[in-house]
Amino acid sequence: MCSAKNELVLDPDAIANLRLLGDEGDDTFLREILAIYLNDVPQRVSDLKLALERNDQPFFTRSAHTIKGSSANVGARELKKLAEMLEARSKNEPLTSLGPALAELEQALVRAEVKMRELLG
Repeated sequence: MCSAKNELVLDPDAIANLRLLGDEGDDTFLREILAIYLNDVPQRVSDLKLALERNDQPFFTRSAHTIKGSSANVGARELKKLAEMLEARSKNEPLTSLGPALAELEQALVRAEVKMRELLG
């Protein structure tokens, strides 16, 4: 993967800011935040799939919004961008047209998980 693509996955400045919120020289806070994210976001992606299956636009939009916010908080740029796009599109397009974009978001989650787990050691 090219370095420009890697930079899209996680924002180094956001990670640095999370580190600053913890005790100096201690990544405990960063580890806790990333662990919460890695536990929660896969469930939100499952919610998106369920909403798509049920054609539940409000639930889909809320789930995409939640992923967008959580991803912004941890610097998961690519996921934030894709969730933001899904949220916007879900308000104006039939959910049935969003399957490919949802698959793209799932792939982005895998990439973010890899990078986050590297940070967690």
